[in-house]
Amino acid sequence: MTPKQLRAFCLEFNAATEEFPFGPETSVFKVLGKVFALTALDGKPLTVNLKCDPDDAVRLREEHAAIVPGWHMNKRHWNTVDVAGLPDRLVRELIEDSYDLVVAGLPKAERLRLDRA
Repeated sequence: MTPKQLRAFCLEFNAATEEFPFGPETSVFKVLGKVFALTALDGKPLTVNLKCDPDDAVRLREEHAAIVPGWHMNKRHWNTVDVAGLPDRLVRELIEDSYDLVVAGLPKAERLRLDRA
């Protein structure tokens, strides 16, 4: 997955936005103001921080060398994923899971607003 593909995929989600609160080098993808992905799109290697269920986070780290505890994040709830070290399909699933976890934590009224066209 290229940086361009990663950015495009993150922005495909309903109400997803890209912001730069940490400077122009760090893309922060949010849904209704809540972060679901952080990345330096010009980073070498290309990595992305993603929210993850704590039990799944541990399992994923054990199964994949390209997944480590979230850099500069709560290590229980966030993973850092080396995009080149995993199949695109798995990277997409991890991004989608992160988005879904963040949406699940939103107030009900905001979740319902996301479901509307």
